[in-house]
Amino acid sequence: MSLTGLFLIVFLVVHLVGNLQLLADDGGQAFNVYAKFMTSNPIIKTVSYLLYFSILLHAVQGIILWRKNREARGSQGYAVKVVKAAGTNAKAASNMAWLGIVIFVFICIHMYQFWLQMKLGNLPMAIYEGQEYKDLYAITSEAFANPAYVVFYVLSMVVIAYHLWHGFQSSFQTLGLNHRKYTPIIQGLGKLYSVVIPALFALIPLWMYIKSM
Repeated sequence: MSLTGLFLIVFLVVHLVGNLQLLADDGGQAFNVYAKFMTSNPIIKTVSYLLYFSILLHAVQGIILWRKNREARGSQGYAVKVVKAAGTNAKAASNMAWLGIVIFVFICIHMYQFWLQMKLGNLPMAIYEGQEYKDLYAITSEAFANPAYVVFYVLSMVVIAYHLWHGFQSSFQTLGLNHRKYTPIIQGLGKLYSVVIPALFALIPLWMYIKSM
């Protein structure tokens, strides 16, 4: 769980850098060039298979962990529920399984909407400097012109932020990377990451929807 979680945390940063190309005022050229590079580079394609495996493994391990914790508590549960942590982190920790399920559903819909269309869809073509590129920007713009999808996307980013709020520092703690001096720094970076990265992801559909109005 910790290793796949940290890998996915790194992936989110890389994915965000690519998606921010959507904000460029160039009719989608930067994003389409980026998308072609990501789907044609052999090293990136190999890493992508590791990504798919990590997502599935993280989800499966999360379900197994949730079931083990539930069995350990027993069918009746505790007469008195004791919460050792406090605040947002405690709430996120106690709902990691449900948050994970929502995120997994979002990933499936997101991959169908964009990744599958990129692979199998009959996309229009764009030409830059004499080279043809699949115009993934076109279907992305169409999706983010739909207010319902924008709301769904933004709410999913809120769920991801909530999941990361506990998951980031928990990953380091589970691996035994605890230190009196550095653990507070890791916790601070985790909270900053869990807010900034999902917020920037959410900014993209909001900005594109405003531009489409």
